[in-house]
Amino acid sequence: MIACLTGSLLHKTPERIIVDCGGVGYDVAFCQSGLRHLPEIGGEVFVFIYTKVREDAIELFGFISREEKELFVVLLGVSGVGPKVALGIVGALSPADFSRAVLTDDLHRLTKLPGIGKKTAERLCLELKDKIQAFVNPDDSTHGEQAGSDVDDQVASDVISALVNLGYPQSQARQALRNVLKSVPHAEPSPPIEELLRLTLRSLA
Repeated sequence: MIACLTGSLLHKTPERIIVDCGGVGYDVAFCQSGLRHLPEIGGEVFVFIYTKVREDAIELFGFISREEKELFVVLLGVSGVGPKVALGIVGALSPADFSRAVLTDDLHRLTKLPGIGKKTAERLCLELKDKIQAFVNPDDSTHGEQAGSDVDDQVASDVISALVNLGYPQSQARQALRNVLKSVPHAEPSPPIEELLRLTLRSLA
């Protein structure tokens, strides 16, 4: 079972990447939310992998963060949700945002996700409420209201994902970002993502 890949990025499209690991090219269906974190062709890349084994094929699904992979696996356990739909959901919403939508029965937001109709949205809310609490644990939140500056969840998630892609443990990246956000006065505008990443990297040095 392939759990992760580290290698050279040979090819990338909005749906797939090819990673060269020691001369072997792995074709990976990739989560769209992670595309912005990929290096240029030829650069080194690390991705978490979910391996699906079928009678006639082995399929690899790639993610920048561990949470995205874990949410993907949870989604596969929902009746009527296959890998393509699950990958589309993870690519459209962060695990925290998706979990909040489920916990609040936000059918309007869920039905805007690719491949999700009203019945499937209702099924997601019914089947997942007890399985996704960890994705919105307030003790792990990096939301600006709890960490200082008014930074939305997607920006915080992007910074953490970038740090994980650079090799930092997720818990360390999350704590470093939280410390940086606490140092920014709440009344001031949120720093751009590039500045947040720079400040967080400096705090980790």
